[in-house]
Amino acid sequence: MRKKQLFFVLLLVAGGLAGCWWWLSQKNEQPVRYITTVVERGSITRLVVATGTVNPVTTVQVGTYVSGPIKELFADFNSAVKKGQRVAQIDPRPFLVKVKQAEANLTTARAQVEKDKSDLMFKHRVLKRTRELFERNLIAKQEVEAAERDVEQAQAQYQLDQARVEQNSAALEESRVNLGYTDIVSPVDGVVVSRNVNVGQTVAASFQTPVLFQVAQDLTKMQVNTNVSESDIGLVAEGQKTFFSVDAYPERQFWGTVTQVRNAPQIVQNVVTYDVVVGIENLDLALKPGMTASLSVITAQREDVVKIPQAALRFRPPALRKDEESAQEGSTNGLRPQAKVKKERLSREAPQVWIQIAEQKLSPITVQTGISDDTFVEIISGQLTEGDVVVTGVRSVDNDTPQTTLPGFGMRWRR
Repeated sequence: MRKKQLFFVLLLVAGGLAGCWWWLSQKNEQPVRYITTVVERGSITRLVVATGTVNPVTTVQVGTYVSGPIKELFADFNSAVKKGQRVAQIDPRPFLVKVKQAEANLTTARAQVEKDKSDLMFKHRVLKRTRELFERNLIAKQEVEAAERDVEQAQAQYQLDQARVEQNSAALEESRVNLGYTDIVSPVDGVVVSRNVNVGQTVAASFQTPVLFQVAQDLTKMQVNTNVSESDIGLVAEGQKTFFSVDAYPERQFWGTVTQVRNAPQIVQNVVTYDVVVGIENLDLALKPGMTASLSVITAQREDVVKIPQAALRFRPPALRKDEESAQEGSTNGLRPQAKVKKERLSREAPQVWIQIAEQKLSPITVQTGISDDTFVEIISGQLTEGDVVVTGVRSVDNDTPQTTLPGFGMRWRR
């Protein structure tokens, strides 16, 4: 009797396990629900995104050629200056002393020239009288030769002192130039954007010219200096439109034009970038030097084109995906099956999208794509028209139904 009861219990357990297995198998065979989207028509803009810095088009560093303490400042931050306007002055007294000393040296040299000139004229008269006496046989020829020698020496001394006059004249001019350098003037019309000295500060121009001011020539015309990676630089060209924003005006969009694509590479940590210069108008002076700009370059733009989400091109039906995974697992010695290689080649050459023609049936459509942005891709050719429905993904059947698991059985049930 006990054996029959035990057999009956085992039979019930086996039947329960078989029922659970059947229920789970039916559960796993639930129909697949696809995520779809409608093909639409609109515009697509391809962008190259980069970060740059707003700078003046021309910034001139105003330095000093001479050393000394700053005596007075005539310009400050944001001061508008004209070309030739004095912006600072170095104490000129040491240079005035050098000018006076050079003037005195020049006066002495000129007086010496006058003395030499008078002496030369006297030596010429002596030579003339000596020659007359020699012609009368009153003196020896040796005295004539001595007189000629004196004339030549006086002539040489006169020329030497004339050269000293020119030398002292040049020294005087140098002293006056250095005196003029004590007045620091602006070389261009513009606005002072940086002042690096104060009154009483001593500047030394021995080895390197110290920068006292930075003058931006025209703040109404600015530029953005940005670095574009080597993977995107081939899309950027002069004349392309750009737009950017800065943190100071997060809701405002500024526009500019690419004015220069520089060929010199910049290599930082093995990353290669190229400088791109964007010219912008700053008529209201809202942009200030040094601002960080989040820049987008419009490299291509299409209007009124058929476009689909990029997810539609990446989608593969679950059955096809399983075949590809099986083919990859079945490859040996690092070689892929020929069928898989052919399928990948076709996939690269001819992109496909999938449309749902029945509840559980999909059909591929080969298309030719154009430009793309972060979301959409342009469809140049293919049997897709505005309003068609394409598949972009698979939705889980249980997304809308909360599920739980019975302890010990691994069975899911719906509430």
